[in-house]
Amino acid sequence: MNQVSINRDSFAKYLDQALDITRFRDYCPNGLQVEGRPQIKKVVTGVTASLALIEAAVAADADAILVHHGYFWRGEDPRIIGPKQKRLRLLLTHDINLFAYHLPLDMHPELGNNAQLGQQLGLLADGRFGENDLGWLGTPTDSQVKTIGDLARMIEASLGRAPLVIGNPEQTLGRIAWCTGAAHNLLNDAIVAGATAYLSGEISEPTVHLARESGVAYLACGHHATERYGVQALGAHLAEKFGIEHRFIDILNPV
Repeated sequence: MNQVSINRDSFAKYLDQALDITRFRDYCPNGLQVEGRPQIKKVVTGVTASLALIEAAVAADADAILVHHGYFWRGEDPRIIGPKQKRLRLLLTHDINLFAYHLPLDMHPELGNNAQLGQQLGLLADGRFGENDLGWLGTPTDSQVKTIGDLARMIEASLGRAPLVIGNPEQTLGRIAWCTGAAHNLLNDAIVAGATAYLSGEISEPTVHLARESGVAYLACGHHATERYGVQALGAHLAEKFGIEHRFIDILNPV
């Protein structure tokens, strides 16, 4: 029996519409970034289109790679040299399509990074905050998670890494705010929204002081660790909808 495939352009059109890419002014082009073979039977998903992910996709005989962090970022050196040349050469040599969705994948209400991180951590979302409502607000579904320390332990058990905690572990939890990746700049918005704790991937030096002085705890849970789940959910959705094969490949990253 022949394996099910989908036309590349139809695949791209569906993704662009499902993730509503025209809504966003992003830091990179969203959608098909590198054109490969015209039919897609197997898609590999991952967080970042690193050389290691491309090599793994080649070994898996993938027709397409779907990531959150792709290429051609605003302000980067446009020359095709060094690591960029090696990545693109490998994609083009093996005729593999590269699809990337940045803010559209963060924002999707069901398949997005924030939605999926909330599910992973057992957080019941009940509000949004920040520009374009990028940040999410909610409360733990586990009644035993009552303090910042409880929340930190729950995050470690769920994500497989201990978060960096700025705040008092004994502080009682109220509403929790979160936004995946490098969203430390949303801490002030989370404070205004009434959060008692804010979760993101990365943390900056000024953020430490703002968390201490505001009394709103900051938990830096890892950029990669917080953004593994949206692309997995999207890949699973595509496999179910089109009958194609999907495999998530996690290239570990300590940041």
